[in-house]
Amino acid sequence: MSPAVENAMKRVPREEFVPAQIKDEAYADTPLPIGEGQTISAPHMVAIMAEKLQLEPGLTVLEIGAGSGYHAAISAELIAPGGHVYTIERIASLASFAEGNLKRTGYASLVTVIFGDGTKGLPNKAPFDRIFVAAGAPDVPLPLTDQLAEGGILLVPVGGRYYQDLIRVVRKGKKLEKENLGGCVFVPLIGEHGHH
Repeated sequence: MSPAVENAMKRVPREEFVPAQIKDEAYADTPLPIGEGQTISAPHMVAIMAEKLQLEPGLTVLEIGAGSGYHAAISAELIAPGGHVYTIERIASLASFAEGNLKRTGYASLVTVIFGDGTKGLPNKAPFDRIFVAAGAPDVPLPLTDQLAEGGILLVPVGGRYYQDLIRVVRKGKKLEKENLGGCVFVPLIGEHGHH
């Protein structure tokens, strides 16, 4: 793990991003339930994704699947100063949960939580230097590759509902270079360009 990612993981209080009744399990290296059938990703997966995204100060980042806001907070640590994270959540109660958690922990100025279908991306704020999807997609959602800046990196788990491969896409002009980073397990990405 790079020093930058390690420091971000140390600075963000994970226990503030899980439901009160499981705070004592916050640092277990496993996904945890956050309600509505959704999970907060295991710390090792958050760290891997932060590394593979090569997050650095000043970048504009789009996250699909805010969940509890934890992953966005880690990203915020890495893109400050000068950067911003937009995170889209399709479940209203989780969007509110994430927003509250981010405000309470001091990340509200760096992260904007949006309620909506993340598979469509956020065209009015595009292009994005980095895009990552915290749910498993049947394929790489086209709106997201369209909203990726030149030299930008997109990370998305691609596969079935119960097992995926983490795919990294890098935009080089009109070309998209894809690389398989190995197996992972995420909740399904639901939406117009995801699972139905």
